[in-house]
Amino acid sequence: MKIVLISCYFGELPWYYRFFLHSCSYNQTIDFIIVTDDQSNNSPKPKNVRIIYHTLEEINGLFSERLGFPVSIQNGYKLCDFKPAYGFLFYDLILGYDFWGHSDIDVIFGNIRNFITNEVLQVSDVISVRPDYITGCFSLFRNCDKVTRLFMQSKDYKRVFSDSRHYGFDETNFYHSDFSSGKRYDEIHSEIESMMHVVKRLENVGYIRPYFDLHIVEGRPGRLNWDKGILMYRNKYEALLYHLVKLKHVYNQKKTLRTMPDTFSITPTRILA
Repeated sequence: MKIVLISCYFGELPWYYRFFLHSCSYNQTIDFIIVTDDQSNNSPKPKNVRIIYHTLEEINGLFSERLGFPVSIQNGYKLCDFKPAYGFLFYDLILGYDFWGHSDIDVIFGNIRNFITNEVLQVSDVISVRPDYITGCFSLFRNCDKVTRLFMQSKDYKRVFSDSRHYGFDETNFYHSDFSSGKRYDEIHSEIESMMHVVKRLENVGYIRPYFDLHIVEGRPGRLNWDKGILMYRNKYEALLYHLVKLKHVYNQKKTLRTMPDTFSITPTRILA
């Protein structure tokens, strides 16, 4: 089955972008599309990565036209709320694919297809790499109309998209701990109906078949090794991806790598090649 992942990043592309691209290059059966306004970055681009340049003003216009009402995106962070709608908003980019998804660029992939197998894809409509809630840094959606439009099942999506404020719509509206503790979606009374609320509500009535499992490493655990596209924790547990959400804020690299290594280790503060 064919998969495409869409990432949006506005502003100067950060240091970890090279690691993201390098890990994409070891997932040749998956296509990656990066939408950005940074035309100055000259990092080597793998053959399975396509870059599309747009200004944030152009994205506002495009999204407003396709949704049929004005949206308010004043910075790149706000785009997180729109991730579950990428398949609808970028419909021309997902033609011919069986699944589309969204991915952040502050991730280093392992071997994605070791986890997202054809067997998993055949029985799943929505795929998360956490067992407790939808993951904004990486999620997949079946490329069919009812799943691509799933975000419209939220009674609040127009409110979220019209407001410049960030709501965490792609995940839980910041109710991560409630979902992680095992509370039911209808027991979690958040300000807006997030994608996690939508997915669990529609799973409950048999409308969709979501997949939740633990394939991600987050935080700053260290003891991670990446070797030619395989990501291992403590040399025991393989992971689909490492999310640098905390490491990127404390990153302390001694030297700039001229070429990307085939093997490296990830400590709580550095990446060592």
